[in-house]
Amino acid sequence: MSDRSDFEKEIRSGVPHSARVWNYWIGGKDHYPVDQKLGDQVIASYPQMRELARASRAFQARAVRYLATEAGITQFLDIGTGLPVQNSTHEVAQQCAPAARVVYVDNDPLVLAHARALLTSAPGGTTDYVHADLLDAGQVLKDASRTLDLAQPVAVMLLSTLGHVAPDDGIELVRRYMAGTAAGSYLVLCDTVATPATLAAQEAYADSETQPYLVRRPEQILASAEGMELVEPGFGSITLWRAGEDHDEPVDQWGFVARKP
Repeated sequence: MSDRSDFEKEIRSGVPHSARVWNYWIGGKDHYPVDQKLGDQVIASYPQMRELARASRAFQARAVRYLATEAGITQFLDIGTGLPVQNSTHEVAQQCAPAARVVYVDNDPLVLAHARALLTSAPGGTTDYVHADLLDAGQVLKDASRTLDLAQPVAVMLLSTLGHVAPDDGIELVRRYMAGTAAGSYLVLCDTVATPATLAAQEAYADSETQPYLVRRPEQILASAEGMELVEPGFGSITLWRAGEDHDEPVDQWGFVARKP
């Protein structure tokens, strides 16, 4: 009884929660009325929010598919996992490469409670979960090495995650992660670009009790790829990244896939 009570205190269902709000935006079911209220408040300030969140998930799937099929990557480190949704990294990767190994990273007790849903694997593949703070790159890489061979190429994925870190700190954090990977590794990254509309959404989000999310100038996002080789079509709105002729309208979430030489 005590364990359940402690868990419920950590979950705090009466306070908005970033992972649950995001889950609401992408059409999931793992949220509470308080999360929906905040989600609607942000949408009122920024009507594109749902499209942006769903575009992020679609970009993730396309990037993983490209890496697993064309780039030959079979190891994935997904940092800031969030709540389980359809077409998660391991599902897409192991559809393309059944032996793929995927490690999810999050320090959120709510995500930890759902971790079993993330740990299903295709026969021959491996999926693991690391409960750690993304700010502690050294510990994350150490724990991930239980499952991943960091002497071989790995895809490091930071999707709609670094907004919880100050821009300059985020650039340095990404560099620490990539320094711990082998040549031939990849970085998949996207974040919300600063516009008058997204800054208004940032303010609406900051008015809640949940952790703020900071939008970025395009050059602050791209700086994370310094010294790396951008995969075509390069850096821009994620709806345009290898989406073919039937791509959606551009959104204010920009990103890239880059290779470590």
